[in-house]
Amino acid sequence: MPLARKRQLAFLPSAVHPDIPVTGDIPLRSKRSTLLPAVLAASALLAAACSADEETDTGGGETETTEEGAEPEEGGGSGDLSEVSGDIIVSGSSTVQPITQLVADEFGAAGAGANITVDGPGTTDGFEAFCAGETDISDASRPIKEEEVATCEAAGVEFIELYIADDGLSLLTSPDNDALTCVSLADAYAITGPESNGLTTWEEVATLAEELGSDQVENYPEGELTVAGPGTESGTFGSYIEIGLEDIADTRIESGDLPEDTDPLIRTDYQSSGDDNIIIDTISGSPNSFGWVGFAFATGAGEAVQILEVAEEPGGECVAPSNETVADGSYPFARPLFIYVSTTQLDENPAIEPFVNFYLEQMAAGLAEEAGYVNSSEERQTETAETFEARTTGALFTGE
Repeated sequence: MPLARKRQLAFLPSAVHPDIPVTGDIPLRSKRSTLLPAVLAASALLAAACSADEETDTGGGETETTEEGAEPEEGGGSGDLSEVSGDIIVSGSSTVQPITQLVADEFGAAGAGANITVDGPGTTDGFEAFCAGETDISDASRPIKEEEVATCEAAGVEFIELYIADDGLSLLTSPDNDALTCVSLADAYAITGPESNGLTTWEEVATLAEELGSDQVENYPEGELTVAGPGTESGTFGSYIEIGLEDIADTRIESGDLPEDTDPLIRTDYQSSGDDNIIIDTISGSPNSFGWVGFAFATGAGEAVQILEVAEEPGGECVAPSNETVADGSYPFARPLFIYVSTTQLDENPAIEPFVNFYLEQMAAGLAEEAGYVNSSEERQTETAETFEARTTGALFTGE
């Protein structure tokens, strides 16, 4: 299945503002991980079957093993995990971190003895460490940027880009704002775009929203506006700008309503954090709030926040984020999720290949949805498995 939105393939804006504050501690794990008995049982059966295929009684009490250097059986697979050991370091997106952590938990429960460290400082920080050769795998909630590809190339780091699941950014407000149930991209721009810098009340935002044609202004709450969202270290930050703000900002620049040298394309005075839980708490704790986090974190917050429907254009169809609307691309803020595997580390660390094979098997078994995300299509899963099996390197989803 092709990516649902063309601009998800484009590079994110290369310039982000260094002065946006980032508050709060970045968690090692942002979402609880739940053991999945059904998935675990399937993994154990798979491991047992693979082990039975690999070890065949020759009649003399010996075991027939694959000769060193022999070609692997078609289809790959994680196989018998009991001999897997060593260390694997994963870092990057706080959005993808819960998926990878859950896979790591299941990998150990299925018999692997590898020590897997999973950290979630953000997609951008993750790529910085990855291109410096400090990590084996990088989690990402957006495709790698052109300049990040260049950094990796300069450092001699080749990678395999694997599309693992889908996610949607959820736009949120306080449950107290029960009149506001839907916003368009124009509303999102009026509230969080570069022209909203310094606007501290909903009444001030409403003036800009009306200029942009919003049909939701009458549903805006009254009084002080509190805006909360991810900071520059997060892939969610870049995805939000690219999907929600960039096109409108470009149009405003072309029309002369916005200076040509406008930088960045988002207001710089909102409350930013690398911890999605802090963002949820801020939105929940303010009756006049607006913010955004990943779909899984928003749904996990329950009634603490109100998830808004989103329309592409003012007056357009309001679409709620769901597994179905994220998967088919009808929800405007749908996005792909990735892991990036270092080919150098793949060659040097024998634990990585079975872990990644196991990871892709778990995605095919529906683990992403169990973790609160959206399973990618079977076609996409097949393409991803083939990409890893063939060790196809390079950025495949950046429009290059």
